[in-house]
Amino acid sequence: MPITCPQCNASMPEIAAFCPGCGRRMITSPAAMGTTGWLKENVAGALAYFTFIPAILFLRIMPFKRNHFVRFHSFQSIFFALAAIVVGIAMRGLFSILGLIPWLGYLLAWLTVLLVGLAWGILWLVMIVKALQGELFKLPLIGDLAEKQ
Repeated sequence: MPITCPQCNASMPEIAAFCPGCGRRMITSPAAMGTTGWLKENVAGALAYFTFIPAILFLRIMPFKRNHFVRFHSFQSIFFALAAIVVGIAMRGLFSILGLIPWLGYLLAWLTVLLVGLAWGILWLVMIVKALQGELFKLPLIGDLAEKQ
């Protein structure tokens, strides 16, 4: 008998661990949250976002590398760090181009860097909170790559 997700009302089988519509974890009791070795999987998923080093460690250490939840967040963390490098290089180039415009160019460049950095930081915090809540929060392009791994 199919059940519906309380968050997005998607229909799914009773044995589904995650909602196919929003990625919300369907196991409701905190005691049912899986543990991987000495860490709960939601804590391990959140720790993967603190630099790329824990993410790489979780992908190499045995109890963590077999857990789908931890693997997803580890790969998404690594791809997010790579995207941050690409965005940083793009911001540096944009800053150089806008710096050619006297006075207003520097103001626009600093404003752009500030807004992009703030948005990037907020997105990083949202991913940590979603991992602690036990949800598979997929970013638009990066999440699909992480899910395929």
